[in-house]
Amino acid sequence: MKLLHIDTSILGQNSVSRQLTAVIVERVRALHPDTEVRHVDLGAEPLGHLSGAHLAAGQGATPESPAVVRDLERGRRALEEFLAADIIVVGAPMYNFSISSQLKAWIDRVCVAGETFRYTEQGPQGLAGGKKVIVASSRGGFYGPHSPAAALDHQESYLRGLFGFLGITDVTFVRAEGVNISPAQRQAAISAATAEAAQLAA
Repeated sequence: MKLLHIDTSILGQNSVSRQLTAVIVERVRALHPDTEVRHVDLGAEPLGHLSGAHLAAGQGATPESPAVVRDLERGRRALEEFLAADIIVVGAPMYNFSISSQLKAWIDRVCVAGETFRYTEQGPQGLAGGKKVIVASSRGGFYGPHSPAAALDHQESYLRGLFGFLGITDVTFVRAEGVNISPAQRQAAISAATAEAAQLAA
């Protein structure tokens, strides 16, 4: 089995989502000792955001910039890693009610028409089904379904919809909420999410 471990937080060792992805990956390894893990740290080494040069290259133009050439190669590698993975573990902190720009840049490289989805006369069809996605979600406040700020959740709702669009319906969220409310709440949220991650059936 192949597992793709994606971290996207910019907080390094202070990141809650990184703590959770580490526990999730260890849980999968405990259940499946033969798991092959590929770790990608987009917080430390982000992909470039798409530009006109990227799109032109996708239509057959030869990039003039060596930096764009290198970034296109990394983007292709990101797509290949995604397609090869059986399980994808994604660290997804909430930044300003949505995902990090680092995660969005990665998503833009794996959402490729003809590779992970296609348009048909019956509507769009996901081509990446059969995978399992586990998202380690961290949030400074409370944005769950019954919270007053639920309408501001453009993080988990976006990721669930995005992976569903690609044909992936087995999506699990391990969530630590309210981590910026107080030190006590932060620790309680991390402890609860860590315990949940340690019991995952993957």
